[in-house]
Amino acid sequence: MTEFFGEFLGTFILILLGNGVVANVNLDKTHSKGAGWIVITAGWGMAVYVAVLATADISGAHLNPAVTLGLAFSGLFEWVKVLPFILAQILGAMFGATVVYLFFKNHFDITTEPGAKKACFCTAPAIRSYGSNFFSEVIGTFVLVLAVLLITLPQLDYVSLGSDKVGMGSLGALPVALVVFSIGMSLGGTTGYAINPARDFGPRIVHTLLPLKAKDDNDWSYFWVPFFGPVAGAGLAALVYLIINLMIN
Repeated sequence: MTEFFGEFLGTFILILLGNGVVANVNLDKTHSKGAGWIVITAGWGMAVYVAVLATADISGAHLNPAVTLGLAFSGLFEWVKVLPFILAQILGAMFGATVVYLFFKNHFDITTEPGAKKACFCTAPAIRSYGSNFFSEVIGTFVLVLAVLLITLPQLDYVSLGSDKVGMGSLGALPVALVVFSIGMSLGGTTGYAINPARDFGPRIVHTLLPLKAKDDNDWSYFWVPFFGPVAGAGLAALVYLIINLMIN
């Protein structure tokens, strides 16, 4: 249960800080209203850094079903733990989104643009084209998961050490944060770069349930893109990782 709590806590921190920076930039009468895309991508990168640093030694700090699945597809994580980890991540994301709402409630109340408020919870495409949007999420997640597999795991050598906390590790916090920052800056403008099913799905549920004023449509017809796109990206990253391992060995 300690590992699952670590995933819940880490994903909570990730969403609190990540969706928090979106709220800071989008909602009316915050001091950083209109600060822009660079602030959002930097904030998300630092959210990853803090969340991974805080929970790496507890659970391996997956904090993302795509990372969990990428590790499992690669044979580096037990399949029996996959569903409990994903459930903990979704619940942590829901809790994080709820606290963001409570933290910024006064600003949510005075913001009149429904889309600006929804963006504080879940993603939406800049141009709606399901095929292109799905491709964006696949490629963004592919970069993230491949980075986790190729950069962090070999450095920490969790598998050879026999650890059951296979994941990023505290030493991987900064490299992975920079990867997320890079993805956001370079590839994030098309869909808002969910690259994490829990990050979009959990807060979208919260947005659906909360009694927001001037509430936007929850857009459940789109949710499958940021949910299954990252899953496909994780599978592709695992395949490339396994091919590279075969070539090297």
